[in-house]
Amino acid sequence: MSTRALSSTNLTPAVLIAKEEIEKRVRELADQLSVEYAGRELLVVGILKGSWVFLADLVRMMTVPVIIDFMTVSSYGASTKTSGVVKIVLDLRCPIENRDVLVVEDILDSGLTLKYIVDNLKLRKPKSLKIVALMDKPDRRRVDIKADYVGFAVPDKFVVGYGADYAERFRNLPYIGYIEENNE
Repeated sequence: MSTRALSSTNLTPAVLIAKEEIEKRVRELADQLSVEYAGRELLVVGILKGSWVFLADLVRMMTVPVIIDFMTVSSYGASTKTSGVVKIVLDLRCPIENRDVLVVEDILDSGLTLKYIVDNLKLRKPKSLKIVALMDKPDRRRVDIKADYVGFAVPDKFVVGYGADYAERFRNLPYIGYIEENNE
């Protein structure tokens, strides 16, 4: 996939995972997390910007008390490929020491960004630290990291929608789609 910006704003990504499939899987994840964290308060950490749609739907379906905080990290810029350099742009406001922490990510791709985040958060001594990723692209992994909970395994395509973007576009799609290089 090219690193240049999309030249057409009327591009419609092809559907990979329908809205109804996403809703069903998010409900299953919420139910599983509610059972696992029953009787405990959970600090849910959304990785912005991609996770916000998934996080909002997930926590509204959960039955355990949650506190929500966010981190913004950067490794892509306007490119479709990670630069490999991760920067924390916005850090957590809540302390995480001795708390159950769930990191919510839209996609686990190369793993570089998420590994950096997890290593950073572990230094803050949470009681527990787990990861839920809406999408997992294991074929692209460059470091050894796995999500504890995964919504969908996705092929090695550039996915957008349901919070995931390309150059800040397509986050608002109610489905997960993909962009073919020849559509640019």
